[in-house]
Amino acid sequence: MSLVDLASPTEERNPRSAELDSLDARGMVDVILGEDAAVAAAVQAQAARIAGLVEECVAAIAAGGTVHYLGAGTSGRLGVLDAVELAPTFDADESMVTAHLAGGLGAFRTAVEGAEDSEEQGAELVRTACRPGDVVIGLAASGRTPFVGGALRQARADGLPTALISANPAAPLAELADHRILLDVGPEVVTGSTRMKAGTAQKLTLNALSTATMVRLGTTFGNLMIQVRPTNAKLVARTVRMLVQATGATPERAAAVLEEAGGEVRVALVALLASADAGSARGALEAHPRDPRRVGDPAGIRSAVAALTAER
Repeated sequence: MSLVDLASPTEERNPRSAELDSLDARGMVDVILGEDAAVAAAVQAQAARIAGLVEECVAAIAAGGTVHYLGAGTSGRLGVLDAVELAPTFDADESMVTAHLAGGLGAFRTAVEGAEDSEEQGAELVRTACRPGDVVIGLAASGRTPFVGGALRQARADGLPTALISANPAAPLAELADHRILLDVGPEVVTGSTRMKAGTAQKLTLNALSTATMVRLGTTFGNLMIQVRPTNAKLVARTVRMLVQATGATPERAAAVLEEAGGEVRVALVALLASADAGSARGALEAHPRDPRRVGDPAGIRSAVAALTAER
């Protein structure tokens, strides 16, 4: 019965959608999108805290650690989605960022009743899946999910950095987090349906968090993906297009240099930018590996090109 009085904006009734069912389709859509329009600003208000968590995640991954997302329901599913999408974009794997969903991955499609209510399951997951140097990020729209609480409490006991991403500015679990990203999006259009504004806010937060983390780890050149592995015709074409965009080379020249580089995108990029052969480009990159501490050039591309140019 204590949950009946749960203090969370996600459980409050939104006066702006109180007559939702009496509206026609256009009226409903206008109300829903009108509420959504405020979500981005709520996330932007937490930019400094998100950036602080980025630094924590970058340091952990660079040192060989793993960032763990833990959540239940919509929050947990969003964590899974963000983690798995890092592979095709940044060539990241589960040793860098991984997600844990209350009830197991089977709960992604089918709800597992009661899974989110077990603090012990959250704690056990941290005990078995996390190690020193890892970061534990709890995802809980209401800010009180027991599964997440158990995980954060265990992580704290083990000396691991912790974070909470919640849509409740007064989240009870905030006291267990070193990084508190509390998104003030207000009550949902449909009361308690955290797949709506709360979910959108968490998705935006995770997008910013993981993308900034991966970029700081040297996976892009500017805003271009350079960790793509061209394993099929479509990816080869995308890679050649990226090389053209980055260097101004003709598609034919870009394709030829990519082949000379053995399909290694970073090598081909440096070779084209420095007008060098693939062997020299590879050597320059080995001397300037990816390093998030190299502000302004974490990928090492600019430094490698500068080194080759200086040799002339």
